[in-house]
Amino acid sequence: MTKSFLSAAVFVLLTSISVGSYADKAQPAVEPVKVAVAEAAAVNLNAADTDTLTRELKGIGATKAKAIVEYREAHGPFSSVDELLEVKGIGAATLEKNRAKLSIN
Repeated sequence: MTKSFLSAAVFVLLTSISVGSYADKAQPAVEPVKVAVAEAAAVNLNAADTDTLTRELKGIGATKAKAIVEYREAHGPFSSVDELLEVKGIGAATLEKNRAKLSIN
């Protein structure tokens, strides 16, 4: 009797494991996985305010953003992205980190 009881218990155990793993695979996901797509929005050097410059550009804090706006106000609109190098505190490395996100239109 013990042998048949153990056989039945092992059978039930193995059956419940295989049914449980099948049920996990068979059920569709309740919510579809959402993939975030980052849009590469260009930052217009001739229109962006200090908050936008600080938020969108790497290596640009409040002080450098203010310097960009002040330069633009003193010298007129930027004629090229490379003119950003004329702003005090902006170097070639900072420009290159952000070049893909910058525009003058």
